[in-house]
Amino acid sequence: MTRWIAFTGIVLLGVAAIVVSERRKVDVSVSADALLYLVADTEQELTRMPVQFTRLSDAEEIAIGNEIARGNEREGDKNPETTAIEKYLTQVGTRVAANAHRKLPYKFHYIPDDNFVNAFALPGGHVYVGAGLMGLMDSEDELAAVVGHEIEHIDHYHCAERVQLEQALHKIPLGGLIGMPMEVFEAGYSKDQELEADAEGTRLAVTAGYSANGAIRMFETFQRLFDEYQARASNPGEELSQVAQETMEGYFRSHPLPRERIARVQAMIAAANWQPRPERDLGVAFIFMTNRALTLLHAHKYPQAQQLATRSLQMQPGQQKALEVLARAQFAQADFAAAATSYRKLLDLDASRLAAGYSALYAQALAAANRQTAAAEFRGFANSITGEQPKEVRVVMAGLSLLAGDPAPARGAISEANANYTADWAPEWVGKLGWWYYLAGNYSTALNMLNSAVEQRPGNVDFATAAAWTQIQVLKYADALQSLDKISDSGSDRPDRRMARASALWLARQPDDALRNFESAVNDQPEWSNPQWVQALYSPLVTKSVQEMRSERERRRKAQMAQRH
Repeated sequence: MTRWIAFTGIVLLGVAAIVVSERRKVDVSVSADALLYLVADTEQELTRMPVQFTRLSDAEEIAIGNEIARGNEREGDKNPETTAIEKYLTQVGTRVAANAHRKLPYKFHYIPDDNFVNAFALPGGHVYVGAGLMGLMDSEDELAAVVGHEIEHIDHYHCAERVQLEQALHKIPLGGLIGMPMEVFEAGYSKDQELEADAEGTRLAVTAGYSANGAIRMFETFQRLFDEYQARASNPGEELSQVAQETMEGYFRSHPLPRERIARVQAMIAAANWQPRPERDLGVAFIFMTNRALTLLHAHKYPQAQQLATRSLQMQPGQQKALEVLARAQFAQADFAAAATSYRKLLDLDASRLAAGYSALYAQALAAANRQTAAAEFRGFANSITGEQPKEVRVVMAGLSLLAGDPAPARGAISEANANYTADWAPEWVGKLGWWYYLAGNYSTALNMLNSAVEQRPGNVDFATAAAWTQIQVLKYADALQSLDKISDSGSDRPDRRMARASALWLARQPDDALRNFESAVNDQPEWSNPQWVQALYSPLVTKSVQEMRSERERRRKAQMAQRH
């Protein structure tokens, strides 16, 4: 009887446990590194298992590694930038690998993903380094330490053992291992294996002529990121996105703590009595610096973008991307003369090839800086173009001459466009010249030309918005709102369109709707908060309405703050 009572009690407890577990909601966050967590936890346990089988031969290991690498090749990643970085990575890696114990065909691969803050190795000699990790480096010595670490995972059979453990765990035939996902190798190894790779990788880099301080500085960077990760900062740093932070979270979970790794390397340096060596600059640092500058530009952090682009150009003059970022950042801050200088340097790289893309931006910067001298300065650039001048250059030259008080080139361009009205370029000429007439203050001519361009190019957002700005200046607010309403969905959310709507509504005495559009436009394009920028690019009435909306917004904010207190 007692047995049955005990058995019944156990059953009831089991049922109760199931009911409670089913009712209880588990709050589990979903993140990009869930797979990495699983692999890291599983693989660290696997690496603690004793290896009870014969080690792979070098030939078998190389064949498996080559097949895994081939099966995970990324399409479309190659461009001149990534090719240059991978070439540099290969140069550094080959130098470090020359002193490895195992003479394998080492190959080095660059993963152009800013969110991939990691490096890993495959059996047989493949080493991968992510853009997110290289972007955190300042010196070639740091890269050598990272590459040395990954080479030692290969050199000490850590990668090969992982293959064999996967084979044993999942009972996979040796030939079936070629389908293994790379995440298996991205995850960390056991603590002892990681520390072994730290020590031997640093030794390998030092033997190749690099400073041991490269390893310490890399781990110090990891320590800073680890501290930020632990603090859960709302803004963890300019260089890492949320996805990259999640990747680092998986990295910290699967690797020894940075402080311990630093202490181990420092102790090894002291024991080996390695003398300090000067570190070498990272040869491709300018590429990552330019990319960070572009990210900052898109985030509207113009001073920081300008600073990074300037530093990048000091390291490697003549970069097209860096010059464009610099020019755009300067223009956004209303430093129009400096922006014009940067655009001219950009055009001087190859005037014939780049004229169509950048001549209008160069002209806009020149005109905003000084309308009286812009035409003469632009003419100097136009004369430097070999061969036939692009049509874009001719239109811009006519517009700048108009600002300087000479309407003849603009009239000639209009006559040519009217004579060739069926040509694809004719409406473009008319619309662009219409905007130059707007800037010159001839609003009636500007509106006629812009309306004509909109009729012929109804989907052109630039012409429709320009027509609305002109209608605002001639007090046709309802017409301006109608022009803006006709803009296609693809351009309906542009900040300049929202500001045009705000100005029309404000002047039509609809302040609440106007301020909502104003706030939205300023949030997405902070340049509208700069009176100098607005005045240089728009008509007097628009400038006045923007200033009034800015003042009213501040007045309402102060009133709200006063009510709260």
